[in-house]
Amino acid sequence: MTGDLQADIEAIQRIDAVPRILEVICRTTGMGFAAIARVTDERWVCCAMRDEIAFGLKPGGELKLETTICHEIRQRNEAVVIDHVAEDEIYRNHHTPAMYGFQSYISIPIRYADGTIFGTLCAIDPRPARVDTPETVGMFRLFAELIAFQIEALQRIESSEASLLGERQSSELREEFIAVLGHDLRNPLASIDAGASMLLKTPLDDKARNIVGLVKASVARMSGLIDNVLDLARGRLGGGLSLERNADVPLQPVLEQVVAELQSSAPNRVIDASFNLDLPVSCDRQRIAQLLSNLLGNALTYGAPDQPISVRAETRGDAFELSVANAGEPIPPEAMERLFHPFTRGADRANRQGLGLGLYIASQIARAHAGELTVTSSPQETRFIFTMPRF
Repeated sequence: MTGDLQADIEAIQRIDAVPRILEVICRTTGMGFAAIARVTDERWVCCAMRDEIAFGLKPGGELKLETTICHEIRQRNEAVVIDHVAEDEIYRNHHTPAMYGFQSYISIPIRYADGTIFGTLCAIDPRPARVDTPETVGMFRLFAELIAFQIEALQRIESSEASLLGERQSSELREEFIAVLGHDLRNPLASIDAGASMLLKTPLDDKARNIVGLVKASVARMSGLIDNVLDLARGRLGGGLSLERNADVPLQPVLEQVVAELQSSAPNRVIDASFNLDLPVSCDRQRIAQLLSNLLGNALTYGAPDQPISVRAETRGDAFELSVANAGEPIPPEAMERLFHPFTRGADRANRQGLGLGLYIASQIARAHAGELTVTSSPQETRFIFTMPRF
């Protein structure tokens, strides 16, 4: 397999939503095999699949191009949708269904923004299925658009990162990179969220509805990752984080909301919150909420699950202080040195979700407020402390 095709497979594997997309397709259509295929002039290669009918393909597996309908789809740049091969005037005598033994089939081109085709999003089943409907075809088109957007966004980010190594001061590149993060990554998220919302309005069994709920949860998580990466780009490339400071609106309700939201996502954990904010604080309330969310999320992830997490905030004299503490394994000394660097995780964090940006973003928010974020860690407690001037 060529390096380019292997890179295409890896790009699809890096899109978190792909397994959910394929599962939603199988559950909502009743079809047993769904796949994302890279289709070129000479080859058909499976990049990702869900196989409930023992079709036998794995990522990297290939079909002879001439034996597939995807070959024709790529040539004509048109979708093919078949409810029942045996009753279809065009395809009932076609060699592909006879060779692979399917009766229902749907395949939608995955097109880049310039109109060129990456491949197809397809599904098959040995039984007939009602797939030639506006809802099903619309869902496939939406998912195909999402996949194309994500592939191109990854390509642009990789290209931008390579260029930034030698051109960090290029204002044009800064603007393009931030635009990719803020626009091209959000568009496909909006598409898949709209598609999932549309599916929730259709009749679904409990399992399918739960799957769509997981898709929407993945969208929320990806949106949070984009926010962090966008803040990284602004902090590193765009002149720092921007603030909207205001001392007239109370800060405490915002902090309480953050605690309530994270408590609802971890109902089995104990979060002990105490706020004593008698004096006004001139700050960007949403940024301070983001800082607390990152610190509290970190404590929930790495703190001892059977021990409470302590959240404290108070105003003292001319200072505002916010702290988050948890019990659990201390942070290793070698990790302490790079704890607030981007893309940094401890040795035990390899299997954790996220990009390793949360603490970096929190430190940048502290710096933007002329404050400081510090950490102490011992076998008894790990405590992050944020302090800043009240004005």
